[in-house]
Order: sequence, then C-alpha cells, then structure tokens
Amino acid sequence: MKAFFVLILSLFLTVSSFAQNAPSQAGLIDDLRSLVETPAVPGYEAQVAAQIARRLKAVSPSSKVVTDEQSNVTLTLGSGAPHRLIAAPMDEPGYVVSNITPEGYLTLQRLPQGGNLPLFNELYAAQPVKIGTKSGTWINGAVAGVSIHLQPQRQHPPVPSDLDNMFVDVGATSPAESRAGGADVLSPLAVDRKLYTLASGQFTAPAVGDRFGDAALLELIRHIDPTKIKGTVTFAFVAQQWLGARGLQRLVYHLKPDELIFVGRLMRGAAPAPAARSNADHESAPSFKEDIGSGVLIASEKPEAEASGLASDLKQIASQANIPLKADFSAPLFPRGGYMFQPALPARTVQLAVATQWPSTPAEVIDAHDVSSLISLLETYLTGSAKKVDLPEATPLAEPTHKRAEVAPTVAAAIQNLIETYGVSGGHEANMRQTVTALLPLWAKPETDNAGNLVLHWTAPAGSKAPKIAVVAHMDEIGYEVHAILPDGRLELETKGGGVLAYFLGHAGFVHSGNGIHPGVVELPEGWDKADFQWPRGPRTMFHMNVGAHNPEQAAQLGIKQGDFVTIPKQFHKLMGNRASARAFDDRVGCAALVAATWSLGEKINRDVTFIWSTSEELGLEGAAAAAKNMDAAGHTPNYVFAIDTFVSADSPLESPRFGDALLGKGFVVRAIDNSNVVPQNLVEKVVAIAHTANIPSQYGITGGGNDGAASLVYGATDVALGWPLRYSHSPGEVIDLRDLDALGKIITAIARSW
Repeated sequence: MKAFFVLILSLFLTVSSFAQNAPSQAGLIDDLRSLVETPAVPGYEAQVAAQIARRLKAVSPSSKVVTDEQSNVTLTLGSGAPHRLIAAPMDEPGYVVSNITPEGYLTLQRLPQGGNLPLFNELYAAQPVKIGTKSGTWINGAVAGVSIHLQPQRQHPPVPSDLDNMFVDVGATSPAESRAGGADVLSPLAVDRKLYTLASGQFTAPAVGDRFGDAALLELIRHIDPTKIKGTVTFAFVAQQWLGARGLQRLVYHLKPDELIFVGRLMRGAAPAPAARSNADHESAPSFKEDIGSGVLIASEKPEAEASGLASDLKQIASQANIPLKADFSAPLFPRGGYMFQPALPARTVQLAVATQWPSTPAEVIDAHDVSSLISLLETYLTGSAKKVDLPEATPLAEPTHKRAEVAPTVAAAIQNLIETYGVSGGHEANMRQTVTALLPLWAKPETDNAGNLVLHWTAPAGSKAPKIAVVAHMDEIGYEVHAILPDGRLELETKGGGVLAYFLGHAGFVHSGNGIHPGVVELPEGWDKADFQWPRGPRTMFHMNVGAHNPEQAAQLGIKQGDFVTIPKQFHKLMGNRASARAFDDRVGCAALVAATWSLGEKINRDVTFIWSTSEELGLEGAAAAAKNMDAAGHTPNYVFAIDTFVSADSPLESPRFGDALLGKGFVVRAIDNSNVVPQNLVEKVVAIAHTANIPSQYGITGGGNDGAASLVYGATDVALGWPLRYSHSPGEVIDLRDLDALGKIITAIARSW
C-alpha cells in the first residue's frame, strides 16, 4: 500500500500542466495571478514550483535554479558571508480525495488535518472545485450542498462543517467512471478560483494570502542588482508550510543560514480546546490587529514587545526609507511539541507579512501597496535602494454579449450562454432578454411587456378549437441589490431571493453597474472567526460588500450607485458524462428549453401558444403575475399554463429521499405537487403519455418551491408544472444532466403541438 501511495504521489508531482514560457512582460500582478490561479494543496506543490522555476530562469538565465524532491525551489545569488535565506511558502490549505462512494461521489480529508481554520469546510459547501489528476490536469467538480427548497420541516439537516458531510460531485455515477475521468483516491482538491482586481490596489482570490510572498520574491529578484548584494542570498519557495513547515525546516537544516527572512501569511494560534472554550474566565486567544493598507508587518507571538536583532534592523531601514511597518501577531514558524526533530532557527530570524481581510477564506483580500512596500523593504535591506513597483488601475469587466444565432444552438451552447449572462430579480433582467433573443431564430420577434417579461406569441389559425396554452420560464436569478453606500465606502446589500448564506458570503462578488462589472467581496458577518459564531437569521438582514472604495465619493467614481445589482461570479463547467455544474441553472435550463422548443416548432403552428420568459420569479412570481394579468385584461387567458422550473431533487448524498425523488439523467419531471400548486392527476398522466409516445424520458414527483404557473390560477387557467432534476439548488455548484434539458425541450415541443 505504501509503495502504491508513493507511485501515485510521484506521478502527480512530476507533471506540470503549464507548458507555456514565462511571459515576456512578467510583473508582480501577472506573477500573483498565475500563482494564485494554480491550486497547490500541501504536498502537491509541483505545478506552482514549476511555474516559479520557469520564471526564475527567465529572469536570471545564468543562475542555477534547483527544485528538490519535496518541490522546494531555490536560487542563490552572491557569495561569501553572511548567508541569508529569504523564503516564501507555496502551499495552501485544501483537501485530498480519501475515498469514492458506490454512487461515484468523492469523499475528502483536509490538509492540514488539524489547524485553526474558521468556517473553512463550510465555505466550500456547494462550491465549484478543481480536482488534480495523475496527468497533471485539473478537472471540474462541485461540493455537494443542501438544497434550500428541501429544508423546511427537516429536523436534523447535515452540518456542513463536518467532513463526514463533504461529498464532491464530478458527474460520475460509479467509482469506475470517476477513476476513468481522472478523479481518484489521493487526488488533490481546491476551490475554483480567479484573481480579481478591486479598487485602491486591492486583490481578492482564494489563497492570495498564501502566494503574495512568492510573487513578492519573484518581483524582488526581477528588480535586484546581484552585484550590490553583500554575502550570499538564497531565495527559497518552500513546500508544505501548512504541514509543519516541512520544506522550510529541510532548507534551514541543510543550508544553515546566518539569517532567515520568512515572507508569508500571519498564522492563527492553535484552536483552544473545547474545555477552554467553555471556561468564561479563560484568556482570549491572540488575534490579528492590523487591516489591509497597513504596510509591512513584522510577525511575532508578542507583537507588543520591543523589536530586536534583525527585526530592529528592518524597522530602522523602513523608518529611513519611509516604508510603513508595524507589528502583528502570528504563531511560530515551526510547530511546537511533537516527536520529530526540528532544526534551530538562526538567531537572526524574522517573519514579514502583509495584512489580509477574511484570511484563509475564498474571499481573502490583500492590498498590493502593502506587497510593494514589502518588496521595497527587502530590496533596500539587500542593496541599499529600491525600484518602484508599478501597480495597475482597476478597470470594470465587460458584461458578456452574444451574437444572434443563425442556426439552432446545441442545448449545451444555449445553456452556457444563458448561464454566463447575469440578471438578478427586481428589474435587472435586461441582459437576459438580450441573450434569449440572440439565441432565438431570426423569424422570432419577441416583445417586452410592462413587467420586463419577454413574450413570443403564435396566433392560432382561423377556426382552431385547440386549447390556448402558455409556457413560462423565469429569467431572473437570486442575488443582491445595492441598498446604500456607507461612509467607509462599503456597499450595503439587500437580498433578492433566498439561499444558504455560506454559499455566498465570504466569496467574491460582482457589482453590475452602468459602466461594467466591478469585482468585490461579499463580506462575512461580524464574529465569523469566533468559536461560537452563528449565521444571522431574518428576512430583512442586510449584508456588506467591499469593492476597494474608502468613501462614497470613490464608489461613485467607480460608477457604482444605489440600485445596482450584485451577483456571485459564475461559469458553466462541464463534468463527466452528460453532467454540468454552474450557478443559476434555476431557471436558465427552463429558458434554454423554451429556446430549443422555439427552433423545433418553427414560425407557424396550429394553435394559440405563448412563450414567456418571465422576470422576478424569485421575489414572488412577480413577472408571471403581471403577464397573467395582461393576458386576462386582453381576454387571452390561456386554458393551460405550463410553468417550466427546477424540480429540486433529493438525488444527493445530503438529502432525504422522503420527497423530491427524481434522478438526474432519467428525463424531465412533472412537478405534480409543490408549494404553490397541485397538478390534477389525470393531467400528470396525460403528460407522461405524450412523453411515452414520443420516446421522451419522463418522471413525476413532489418537490418544494413555487412555480410561475400558479400566478394564472386565479384567472381560470390550469397550472401544469414541468421541470428537470437539479442538485444543490440556489448554490454556486448546482448540477444538472444535459439529457434532462434535451428531454424538457422535446416535451415542450410535443405539448405545444398536440395538447
């Protein structure tokens, strides 16, 4: 078994998926982006190490860059005494696959296996993740999460912080399929990520607090004049810092440096034992004091103590060079206790850091000005002077746009375009109207009504006695709206639609303004890092967002104003087989099914049919209610309304099969009973019969939530709700089977022709 482990681990560690050369115009932010966007769980740092080695060779082609068996990377400049070691860590906390269930889900063990990481497991719930393969590639997955629609009346829902409740969905239905797709026991896993630029030089990404030191050392080496170095300097990028500083200990032992400067994040002390937490008189654990923008931090267990030795020298240099420098708490570099030999740290040892907001969460934020100050301090210490580090200005991201389709899009292409379009409930669906229209055939001329609904109508031929039908799917997604801009520049957010808070708070967010998209962070509530933290409850709770502004004037200069809408970033991810994962499949799948049916039906049909892409369903069926009222006022109330929306499925390792029992990949679902409607049983049977005749796979069942068709009941219409099975509803990691979307488009077409 041990030999097998070594074989698998070595296969992963020796392969890098980054084959491109180092960029010709490399710089601090380019380094930071590339390093942060490559996961590096402890013990699996080889790809980041390979990136660093390539960049070092590009900067200093004549120097010897060494990567050892542990993936530590070193570059030595100068000669003679003293010998300084300047080191930064490469790894980040994450997970490794520990098993595969008979249903194909991955189970996990966290690395580090201990440590004080508040909300770490919980903030992974229902998130898109990347899984490393033996070939060095990264495949997509989604951590399972509870569906909010299935939780009412449930007495004992699973606790998301418990590792026993963490399952990863890669789209496989068996261990064999999972392994064939590249996910296996010992595969590393980390949350999906992208580095976003905020205003005022701030940056956010998972692990940005673990990689700023690497980016700083690369920029320092790029700037430095080796002829000005006195003595020898070894720059080191070390592995397994989160696992007891194993890489750093190895280098300290072998190099025996005279000085050590460690450049890495502030580390929390060990979590207090439960007995200590229950003692009201116990001394509170030390915590970080400084906020981003504070400059360079000297990290120490006793930050209030007078600086001495190397720390004192650096403090004096910072003062002379006008470099901001403060002290803050951090746990010791080497773990205390244990049974393993540890080398002695040099007498002249110091840790330098920068402050981070929301440390070790997906929403971690740093200020690049602090990193620039850190580089200047190190360069001045080594050579006597420092060059300026250029930092980019934040510019808004563009909203996605799509050209008008000339041929029928595939279901995968249609749903991807719709997923990657943003539009929150409450009048923010304009982008969705544009994307839906772009996906329709050229003959289709949908109109926008007074509620923002997009309406496409086929008029029945003269003398038709077929019942009038309407089919409605909603365009909106859950999110937030800017309620106010606070004096400190943060945004106060009002919720638009409901969801599990841990799926959204503590993650990156987008503000959608008139001039584009402004990245930021949806903040965690006060006390999030305390042992007794509880998520806030209440329908009118306001939340907060940091976009890098320090006052309302700066927010206005960015183009942000009250009433702008806010989302969590999303992307369509293909999983194994026919599965896919993304946020807002609810109800982009319904919208895509109506698009597919429009292409199939053509310009002329033999009955009165209305397709409605509705607005503000998540706020209480508002768009559908307006459409129903409009049709009634025009004397055009349909006989039947087919509401197309999610069938929230219990096909998940976290849900009870008591209800919501519809399986992914087994066809569309008749939503026979939900919170807003009961479909007459004879009509359930009629839909199933039509599907059977047309060889369309079908299911029926009971689920939670409401549907748009219920808004037409009062006017005399009959609501026949249809859907598709969805896992992990209202989350960033929703999962569907594309075959169910295909079946949904086909049954809508069949109903429109023959009901």
